[in-house]
Amino acid sequence: MSRLDDLAKRYRRNIELPWDRSIAGAQRVITLVYDKDLERALRGRMALFETATQRTGAHWALIDISDCFPRWLAKNRYCQHYFEYPEDLEIKLESSFAKFVSQEIEAGLQRDDVDEDTVVGLLGVGTLFGFARVSIVLNKVEPAIRGRLLVFFPGQYEDNTYRLFNARDGWNYLATPITLGAEEY
Repeated sequence: MSRLDDLAKRYRRNIELPWDRSIAGAQRVITLVYDKDLERALRGRMALFETATQRTGAHWALIDISDCFPRWLAKNRYCQHYFEYPEDLEIKLESSFAKFVSQEIEAGLQRDDVDEDTVVGLLGVGTLFGFARVSIVLNKVEPAIRGRLLVFFPGQYEDNTYRLFNARDGWNYLATPITLGAEEY
């Protein structure tokens, strides 16, 4: 069995459990943690998670934020200036990029086909690396989560701490982690 098959199996066991409808948004987040080297393979086998979800009777939706940074930058009137002076971009990133990404995710969470029985997969959080913190974006979207939010997370989870790409300082989060055991890597 491949590592992705094993992750999908572990995910399905988690999603089959009864859903507590009274929990806070942060507790409705499931973080599927995988080695960054699996990113391309995971994208090609996204149907594993859609099928696992649907077999439990839940609905599936997918939000891909992979192109958020170029779309955000293209909308900025100072876009050309930032290519000449990229250091000026830092201020704008802190003040508006995380908000832009959050709004994109919220729009996906509020679609008509998403309800309290829907798992929404969030793909592309690795593209936030260096631009926005995943923890800040997730905190902003928590109130909009109606069912479950499955965050595909290329990184590491150890001692209640998530690390994107195993590089950035981690953060503590209430999400339910789904990982492969260390012995399986």
